[in-house]
Amino acid sequence: MARLRQLASDTVLYGISTVVSRFLNYLLVPFYTAYFDPAVYGVVGLIYGAMIFMNVLVTFGMESAFLRYGAEKESRKRVFQQIQLLVTVVSIVLALLFLFSGNLIKPLLSLELDSFHLYEMMLGILVLDAISTVPFADLRLERKAVVFMVLRISNVLINVGLNLYFIIQKSWGIEAVLISNLVASAVTTFAALIITFKGISFSFDTEFIKKTVRFGLPYIPAGIGYGINEVLDRFLINAMDPSDIERLYGAGISAESLTGIYNASYKLGIFMMLFIQMFRMAWQPFYMSHHKENQAKKVFSQSFSLISMISGILVLFIGLFRAEIAAIPIPYLHSTLIDSRYWSGLSIVPFLLIAYWFQLWYTHFTAGIVLSEKTAILPKATILGAVITLIANVVLLPIWGLNGAAIATLLSYMSMALYMLYQTEKAYPINYPWITALFQILGVGLILINSVFVFIELSLVSSVVIGITCIAFPMISFIQQNKK
Repeated sequence: MARLRQLASDTVLYGISTVVSRFLNYLLVPFYTAYFDPAVYGVVGLIYGAMIFMNVLVTFGMESAFLRYGAEKESRKRVFQQIQLLVTVVSIVLALLFLFSGNLIKPLLSLELDSFHLYEMMLGILVLDAISTVPFADLRLERKAVVFMVLRISNVLINVGLNLYFIIQKSWGIEAVLISNLVASAVTTFAALIITFKGISFSFDTEFIKKTVRFGLPYIPAGIGYGINEVLDRFLINAMDPSDIERLYGAGISAESLTGIYNASYKLGIFMMLFIQMFRMAWQPFYMSHHKENQAKKVFSQSFSLISMISGILVLFIGLFRAEIAAIPIPYLHSTLIDSRYWSGLSIVPFLLIAYWFQLWYTHFTAGIVLSEKTAILPKATILGAVITLIANVVLLPIWGLNGAAIATLLSYMSMALYMLYQTEKAYPINYPWITALFQILGVGLILINSVFVFIELSLVSSVVIGITCIAFPMISFIQQNKK
């Protein structure tokens, strides 16, 4: 249990920075939904969706490669220098290629071809964030959680502050969002580089770079798959047939507006996303450091049970009280957490929360794949998820609209998690209590899905009681097993 306490401690330390920074950043959601029309907010979502895909290419798995090969303190300086130089060169080259391909990419983002300044700023943010990848990973390996926290929170404070100034005082539009992000990224990237500075090397160790790239490349399709599961639905919604939109939502609503509504409602999953991010940042260094210990697999199994139970509680309450959460009043804005113009998309929240629950499973199960150095399995899981996302969106979007897109995300992450469980049990067998965890998901999931489609009339109190029961029985079983 000592190791679990260490994992919990690291999760809390990284979680403070993650929770605070994400919460501060989330303050922009009521701000944007209050000031921006849904169509404008839809374009913002498309821009940041594109950046997710681009970021996968410019970092090409080097964060994980550094955590893998920089784990030994004696070689960390050399590994840092080599990977940092590689990431800097590759990110700049790819950004230039994206720049010259702007006329092909801009229409996908609903940007005018002459909106060069917006696109250029987007690429600037992309390069700066890529360059900061290795320094932030180094802070994690060095367990400098306080420094990590200060830099992350500073980034968000600068971003939020500039957004408020440019939009309220200057009455700017989308350009305020990108300029604020660009300045914040520049400040924190250079600060992280200074703090983690380990000297500069302008020569590549060819053999080491080859090994590093071989390790990192499988993370590209995995990252693209993540992007497909997270943001492809925005692009498909934005490309929906106008006749389908009118049939489902009535006349007068554009594809961009529908994308904005979906993007805003998607943000209610932030509490589950926060938990996943907190766990992921502590989990990878944790299992890398302790996998050789005798009780490692038992600890890994116990941690899975704990995070699954915590996930169930979060999913249940956020899903059932989504409308009340969205309607929380925000002082000074004369609006709510999500402006009422966007509330028609709240029905997607339960499906997305359950999808995130499965994503947490997937994150945990990847430990066995990484430790056994069988990262070639990751692209297969990604391809599976991507194919299901694409097919399910194509089939379900015309039928259920935004709900169809959310269900597609759920089906994708569920398939990826179960496939990764199967592969992990072969490569690095761990006695996961997955049947118990699946019972939790099915129980809570049925309650939340019923709250959307109303198969059976249940009061809110009854739903909470039944949902907690589904979580409580596996929890009691877990406690009893660990008392033996």
